[in-house]
Amino acid sequence: MVKRIDNEDLRVFATAARKASFAAAAEELGMSPAYVSKRIGVLERMLGVRLFHRTTRRVIISEDGEKVYAHAMTILENLDSLLHEVAERRELPRGQLRICSSFGFGRNVVAPVVARLVAAHPALQVRFEVFDRLVDIVSEGFDLDVRIGDEIAPNMIARKLMPNHRILCAAPAYLRQHGAPRSLQDLASHNCLPIKERDMPFGVWSLRNTGGPEETVKVTGSLSANHGEIALQWAVAGAGIVLRSHWDAAPHLRSGELVQVLPQYAQSANVWAVYPQRLAGSAKVRVCVEFLEQQLARD
Repeated sequence: MVKRIDNEDLRVFATAARKASFAAAAEELGMSPAYVSKRIGVLERMLGVRLFHRTTRRVIISEDGEKVYAHAMTILENLDSLLHEVAERRELPRGQLRICSSFGFGRNVVAPVVARLVAAHPALQVRFEVFDRLVDIVSEGFDLDVRIGDEIAPNMIARKLMPNHRILCAAPAYLRQHGAPRSLQDLASHNCLPIKERDMPFGVWSLRNTGGPEETVKVTGSLSANHGEIALQWAVAGAGIVLRSHWDAAPHLRSGELVQVLPQYAQSANVWAVYPQRLAGSAKVRVCVEFLEQQLARD
């Protein structure tokens, strides 16, 4: 006789395993600790294995429990995905959506896309804010952070929206007067324009040579700022060498106001949508992320 396992029992078990506590699992699921213990007992009898080692203070997942947990997560994620796809046609993004981003990218790139998002989904009300610092989106109540840079906290979920990298640039006038650096370490003797922007380390530039390891150089200069657009303006005026995202420097490179320095070097700085919960849990966040991805690819 084939035994049928209740999916909700798997969900109760997975929550208890993640929380390492029946009481904490019960609180998250809105159940009593006794009911959580009962359902896990049923699951253990069905599987014929002990899922947890129990003490008076805590529960510790067993070796068999670790194996069951891996399979349970796959089953539950597939189930959630199925339920989401079935219900997707009925879901309409509505209500307030709080989005944040950095100053320059937020103003120049994200803001126009947000306006088009609201035009396409009139039931949404978007509050968009820009910062010069890394935002803790959970504690500050944001649904989504549109972020440049590949350092994502492990407790966050991220989706890559578009590829991007930072490059070294300078005005032709600066290079005529001071010469062009021949190696990354030569930058230490040049007038550079460091930027204190969000989570970027100030005055420390780490770049990767094509196909090579990452290299780091400490840079200084007579001018520094906490806003990338200001540093870019200074570079155009011939004040020094700047490290900026390709999307930001590209118009000046096309016009000839800037030229790329050490073009074999670049710093990975992709654009990500960062959010605290799976997209299946929120129609408005899911629609926003998909819209951003489509619009940025088009633009």
